[in-house]
Amino acid sequence: MNPLTVIRLPFTRQAGWKTLQGRKPSIPALGWCLVLPMSLLPPVLLYYAGTHYGDDFVMGFADREWRFITTILFLAELLTFFVMGWLIHAVVNGTRELSIDYHDAYLLAALAPLPLWSSAIVLLIPSLLLNALAVLVALGISCSLVYHGLQAQCERRDNDINTMSATYTIMAAGVLAWGLLMAIVWAY
Repeated sequence: MNPLTVIRLPFTRQAGWKTLQGRKPSIPALGWCLVLPMSLLPPVLLYYAGTHYGDDFVMGFADREWRFITTILFLAELLTFFVMGWLIHAVVNGTRELSIDYHDAYLLAALAPLPLWSSAIVLLIPSLLLNALAVLVALGISCSLVYHGLQAQCERRDNDINTMSATYTIMAAGVLAWGLLMAIVWAY
């Protein structure tokens, strides 16, 4: 699949979704080849920012136990993939109008956090405002990715209220999980 198609996934239900579904990568392959390497990005860059920028980034940032925090963050990200795959399957199949199999639910669970993981690259710049803005934009793109992914996988039309409702529930749970991960970072 070409990069332009991948970039278009969050913005349309037509470009690339059927190709991804047709390839049918196994759940372990998704975990090993996509989730594991991409979920390493935020902890590694957070460790870099915490040990190199210190208090220039945020007051008290330098005094944290970055090895411990980033290890917990990495393990929590991996756990979140498995929980979110199950949650997507449960939420979507909890309605009469929508249906998704486990494979497609885990495919969506692997793709949805890609913008958030990629936004960690901005941690190379010691600006709290820029990093917060990057995370908010990435969160919006993740929401769009889930919505259009559900439209494509459940074969729904634009502005489908059932797909919107499922997306809202899934993203609410995702934001809650993301908030807990960020609380871990600030708590230690």
